[in-house]
Amino acid sequence: MGPHPAVAAIRLAVRRVLHDILNDDHTPSGLGRQASGERTHRTAERSPSPLVLVACSGGADSMALASALAFEAPRLGVRAGGVTVDHGLQPGSGLRADEVALRLQELGLDPVECVAVTVGRDGGPEAAARDARYAALDAVAERHGATAILLGHTRDDQAETVLLGLARGSGIRSLSGMAAVSGTGGRYRRPFLALDRQTARKACMAQSLPVWDDPHNTDPAYTRSRLRHEGLPALEKALGKGVVEALARTAQLSRDDADALDAWASQAEASVRDATGLLECAKLYALPPAVRRRILRRAAIEAGAPAGSLFARHIEEVDRLITGWRGQGAINLPGKVVAQRQGGRLVIRQG
Repeated sequence: MGPHPAVAAIRLAVRRVLHDILNDDHTPSGLGRQASGERTHRTAERSPSPLVLVACSGGADSMALASALAFEAPRLGVRAGGVTVDHGLQPGSGLRADEVALRLQELGLDPVECVAVTVGRDGGPEAAARDARYAALDAVAERHGATAILLGHTRDDQAETVLLGLARGSGIRSLSGMAAVSGTGGRYRRPFLALDRQTARKACMAQSLPVWDDPHNTDPAYTRSRLRHEGLPALEKALGKGVVEALARTAQLSRDDADALDAWASQAEASVRDATGLLECAKLYALPPAVRRRILRRAAIEAGAPAGSLFARHIEEVDRLITGWRGQGAINLPGKVVAQRQGGRLVIRQG
């Protein structure tokens, strides 16, 4: 008898991602180059197999992911490790993080690290915790030379992310949700974006894996928690089942469109700059708004505006220097960046 259907589903998702990693030309093993038909007859010793880490909080999603990685990695010649992050936001968090690290070791993962972080206040508690967590994961990956880190975000998480983006009114990129591959060099991989949260929980139950339910996930003080337990159920009651699947599909379609517009903006940017590199307002005006605003956003970030603090309303104000010019003054942007129109040119720089 084969594994439980939920266990089979999570293992298949992880197996596909590991195959992608092995087929990547940047993996240390060089297996991708061989897969593409390039054979080598050199007898020199091969480089070590790639190391893939799983980020695990101890919740059902990440525990299911850790178990699937521990099962699949040895069968594909991949080294598998794990990391858990202690945010220090709840009493006993350090002890729980140690327990999660022990569970990862019991699954056979090696190396396993437990990292404590200090969560700041910038951007609110959820954003600050996320920033601290990713910084810690990046540091662990660099320290061990890991090729990739697997994250346990599910289709339900994707649907929530799309709704949060919609509420912010931040445009199509915000509606595209989380990418299956992200981070520097494609470091972060999300195998479960096509699987629902219940599949991961069923997989843990079928394997008798202990899980920890973070009380923050049900705390109404957190926006995502309210959306999960109040917002999405209300939408499904009003619109019927299938809302989560539809939102996840919207994310993928939006990402495809956003990627195409980003590529268009990259190609168009050189054509709207003068010999000194300044943006020419007349040429910007001739571009479609979606392309023009992408160029403006990129210019603001290059000038020093933090991407996470640069919202659609900021770019709209700068855009009015192009489309609604009436001699208005400079626009102040995050990061002490100033945008102003001078002699038919748009100047964006540190103020």
